[in-house]
Amino acid sequence: MSKKVLKILVFLVVVALVGAVGAPGISRAAEPIKVGGGFALTGDESALDLPAANGAKLAVKEINAAGGVLDRPIDLVVRDSKYQMDVTAQIAKQFVEEDKVVAVVGFTDSDSVLASGPIIQKAGIPFITAGATSPKLPDQIGDMMFLACFGDNVQAAAGAEFAYKKFGKTAYLLIDKGVEYTTLLGAYFKARFTELGGTLVLEDTYEDKATDFSAQITKLKALEKQPDFYYIAAMPYNVGPVVKQLRDAGLTGPVVGGDGYDTPDLVSVAGTAAENVYFTTHALMDAKNGTEGIKKFIEAYNKEYKTDPENAFAALGYDAVYLLADAIKRAGSTDAAAIQKALNETKDFKAITGSITFSGSRVPQKGVTMILVKDGKFTLAEEIVPEKVPSPDTK
Repeated sequence: MSKKVLKILVFLVVVALVGAVGAPGISRAAEPIKVGGGFALTGDESALDLPAANGAKLAVKEINAAGGVLDRPIDLVVRDSKYQMDVTAQIAKQFVEEDKVVAVVGFTDSDSVLASGPIIQKAGIPFITAGATSPKLPDQIGDMMFLACFGDNVQAAAGAEFAYKKFGKTAYLLIDKGVEYTTLLGAYFKARFTELGGTLVLEDTYEDKATDFSAQITKLKALEKQPDFYYIAAMPYNVGPVVKQLRDAGLTGPVVGGDGYDTPDLVSVAGTAAENVYFTTHALMDAKNGTEGIKKFIEAYNKEYKTDPENAFAALGYDAVYLLADAIKRAGSTDAAAIQKALNETKDFKAITGSITFSGSRVPQKGVTMILVKDGKFTLAEEIVPEKVPSPDTK
């Protein structure tokens, strides 16, 4: 064998060895850990789900670059539910039957989880929702269902306590009656606010797809005296219009709501009408005033997507993937029962949206961030741990 041929053979062996390693500890031959990523990338809920999906994908990229989990890369199979419940159920079936995933993460709304969860539960696969906040979900879906976020009873209690102390004892309550999230949020707010001694001077509802709120506003304006504040349980796609129409009618008092407000659409649609609006959410996405974890996340997200995180749901998608990866690592296996056991034993997991512990509940007890819209920007109003939280079964 000539020296030239020998050199060529050595070079080819080196290239093959280098190519066999995609990241530290991961062999190209290692079987990926398939995880389903269910998100409404398009449709009405995309303002929350698209950032959540981006956060989840960023987490997977970081984890794989660091060696994966159990020396295996994570393969996040992302499917678009289009915020259509029949499509949501179909992609859950695809995760189970076609993709053969070991777990599912995703979704930021309770209706989507209710549509997909029973299929995933029946298959015996762990499911971590990034941002669906109904505290009823674990009992409604089953023992494989976990939340990476706080429950609506927690954020509603935080909103009630904050507004009662800051604004006063009378409130107007308006609820989007068409979805699980808003109906629960409104009920939990009412329970805690009235328990504090507050009075609801008027309660009203609207259809989920409503664009004209003049009927509700006419009744509100007819009150002899306006309440101290307005609590509006709205979805991200109708919060802008309802706030704008409220202000256009001359009602300038504080508006308070939940994490459905955590979308750039609030300001882009309502404009200056969004001033004096407060809402509860999971973290302040602020490169200057956020926590150190949030600051690092914003930097990484910006580097990956050339934009800052649109809202806290980007961070929740990121946290959901890291929470699952931590459970798989502690389980030492991708067996569903082993992952479930590890998730149940999660204690003080340092997520960037707050520490997660599952202790007798698959809903973490996390603090709540209250945001104020000021000069067109989301600013920190207060960090809140509510003094008392309504039961998940409150109606």
